[in-house]
Amino acid sequence: MKTLLHPTYFPNIATFAIIAQNEIQWEVEDNYQKQTYRNRCYVCTDLGRHMLSIPIQHVGGAQGRQKYKDVLLDNSYPWQRNHWRTLQTAYRTSPFFEFYEDEMEPLYEQTFEKLMDFNFKTIQMLCSCLQIDMPEDKTSGYGIGPTDVQDSRFLVSAKRKLEVPQEMYVQVFGDRHGFVKNTSVLDLLFNEGTNALTYLKKQNTDFLNV
Repeated sequence: MKTLLHPTYFPNIATFAIIAQNEIQWEVEDNYQKQTYRNRCYVCTDLGRHMLSIPIQHVGGAQGRQKYKDVLLDNSYPWQRNHWRTLQTAYRTSPFFEFYEDEMEPLYEQTFEKLMDFNFKTIQMLCSCLQIDMPEDKTSGYGIGPTDVQDSRFLVSAKRKLEVPQEMYVQVFGDRHGFVKNTSVLDLLFNEGTNALTYLKKQNTDFLNV
């Protein structure tokens, strides 16, 4: 049975452990909701856990809700430049940042129109770095309680407190802040490099059954 997930911005480690261990179907027919990982991710900086948030063009008034796949990026703000600078500053001393830098930088140089398209590009880049196949299956309609897949769409919520068991690994600023759990998988990739996939495959994903 496939696992149903939202395509998010550089997914966190818990989500990517699921991608590494299961067949995935992407939810692409849902409505956009605020305070989710659709347009944010967390990394580790010298100040600790830090959120990278992508600005979007909000739809209001008579238009009401909009589909996630139709959400437009607000490129009037230089968010790509700022995010890339933050990643460079946070991870330039990590063991593997330079190894993956050339694959990642184009994501912050190319202009994207839609949030979902950009998110898929970040996931595609991660799959390439981890040397796994990019999941291609997508929903053709929205279902409230699908029975033919493992419904893991709840992981998109940034408000939901989920206790995720996670093995420790060495982080750049771990001596200052201790181990920061379940950040973007970028943190794992830059610190563990070629060992990242082995790490993801070993992670306990029983939290899916809560």
